[in-house]
Amino acid sequence: MTQRIEDYALIGDLQTAALVGRDGSLDWLCLPRFDSAACFAALLGDEENGHWRLAPEGEGACTSRSYRGDSLVLDSVWETRPGTGRGGTVKVTDFMPQRDTAPDVVRIVEGLSGEVTMRSTLRLRFDYGNIVPWMRRTHGHRVAVAGPDAIWLRTVPQPDEVKVKTWGQQYSTRSSFTVREGERVAFVLTWHPSHEPRPDLIDPYEALEHSLEDWEKWSGTCAYTGPYQDAVRRSLITLKALTYAPTGGIVAAPTTSLPEEIGGVRNWDYRYCWLRDSTLTLGSLLSAGYLDEAADWRDWLLRAVAGDPADLKIMYGLAGERRLPELELPWLSGYEGSAPVRIGNVAADQLQLDVYGEVVDSLYVARKSGLAAKPHAWNLQLSLLGFLESMWREPDDGLWEVRGPRRHFVHSKVMAWVAADRAVRTLEEDPSLPGDAARWRAMRDEVHREVCEKGYDPERNTFTQSYGSTELDAATLLIPQVGFLPPDDPRVVGTVEAVRAELGREGGFISRYSSDEGSRGHRVDGLPGGEGAFLVCSFWLADALLLIGRVKEARALFERLLSLRNDVGLLAEEYDPVAGRQLGNFPQAFSHIGLVGTALALAREEARQAADDAEGAG
Repeated sequence: MTQRIEDYALIGDLQTAALVGRDGSLDWLCLPRFDSAACFAALLGDEENGHWRLAPEGEGACTSRSYRGDSLVLDSVWETRPGTGRGGTVKVTDFMPQRDTAPDVVRIVEGLSGEVTMRSTLRLRFDYGNIVPWMRRTHGHRVAVAGPDAIWLRTVPQPDEVKVKTWGQQYSTRSSFTVREGERVAFVLTWHPSHEPRPDLIDPYEALEHSLEDWEKWSGTCAYTGPYQDAVRRSLITLKALTYAPTGGIVAAPTTSLPEEIGGVRNWDYRYCWLRDSTLTLGSLLSAGYLDEAADWRDWLLRAVAGDPADLKIMYGLAGERRLPELELPWLSGYEGSAPVRIGNVAADQLQLDVYGEVVDSLYVARKSGLAAKPHAWNLQLSLLGFLESMWREPDDGLWEVRGPRRHFVHSKVMAWVAADRAVRTLEEDPSLPGDAARWRAMRDEVHREVCEKGYDPERNTFTQSYGSTELDAATLLIPQVGFLPPDDPRVVGTVEAVRAELGREGGFISRYSSDEGSRGHRVDGLPGGEGAFLVCSFWLADALLLIGRVKEARALFERLLSLRNDVGLLAEEYDPVAGRQLGNFPQAFSHIGLVGTALALAREEARQAADDAEGAG
């Protein structure tokens, strides 16, 4: 039976990631990178598309689970009922140690009390569940090979007297064993290119200690100590887990095709580096004091966007690849029948003018935060600005990657204003840099005038999604946050109220944009069907409420959003407030960025109020 999206937890090694269900089944894993073909794809099909279940015999979901401290080491505990005279408590610890050369998945079973019989069923299916590998036994290991992929499975009991029986059955590898209090059995699954020799073996128990040390060391440098600290730290750990360590790129999510509507077609591949998501992640990392990660990301950005500014992509591969062709995988039925399953993303070729503003803004923030300047970074920004100067008046595909006709999206224009504004600020703060501040000031003023004239509906007192439209867009909530207008401007207050009223969903959450359908049953984005409440937009609403002085409402909304996290603190892209379940790719960087941003904004407001109270008392 398919598990809900929120029933999964994340493990990873900063180069790829896996999803582990409450029932002990590892249902999604791409090796060796986030964007590689999956060897476990049951998440988007069924067990025959690859999975690895390790759990007590006859048991279902675990009794409890949690990450160990501030780490990505997952502990799942089953309290089993006596069946054939046996019963007890057992823990399965899942993690992926940060790799030297080869990726490893380690699963350690530990008896906590009594006596528990465990079962392991491993079905390896390469190429997204399409290829059954050839299995053989070599020196006590099970080895699966097909084409370019090879995976080794071995067990390491402690003490040696614990016996693990392993056999092949119905194109799967099965294991059975019993653990008592204090006994442990480790399973290690290792991938490597099939044409290369087997990599060096790791000690799974030492790897566990090293993984905990690595994560605790990283988490220990977090500079945030304000309210909602546990939620913020878990979100930062999640964002770190979505970082591809070799290059510094940050993926939007480790999954593809988890649906925005159950049974619908809005199923996209998010295993790539969106400039927008990545630039906002930069802000979250910098705010928590993670300068090294921010510097790595900036270097990735400068490599990825180098070249003709007219060829700037909205997303790139993990190493900055530009070609991300979109394909459908017909042999996968889709999560709960939500087809098609897609890999690649044709939206990579869209024109989204807002990303120019986000890139320039993120590099401005990096400079202000103390990152050492890169000699060529400013020249690159000038090149991007020069292109934007000639293009900002054109229609584009917009922030939400609509697959309908291009329009003059208000958010895109506002971000063009941001690009010019940050250029002016940079030159004012450092006059030694080359550039014409008057030129960018003139562009900034012209964009501002046009947006206020063409993107604002005076009758409804709100900014609209695009010029001349009546539709609304949650992205206009960012207008005060980026400095386009002050929070107390009546047009800002009116926009917040209109978005809240017209895009509102059950529970006070909001949609991304209006959902009106045309004569052919397609929404304004050119696609059929609907979607859940977009979580980052609801965080933006909380930010906007805070900026216009509605602090209690902002805090209440934020705490409702916190309550949507699953039991290990993870959020998907969207939420269905009617069915009460998470939707979309999981975990989603955008959602966790929103969480961190709103928590920090509330912390600043709390500090401001405390300072005002102290001044009044004095």
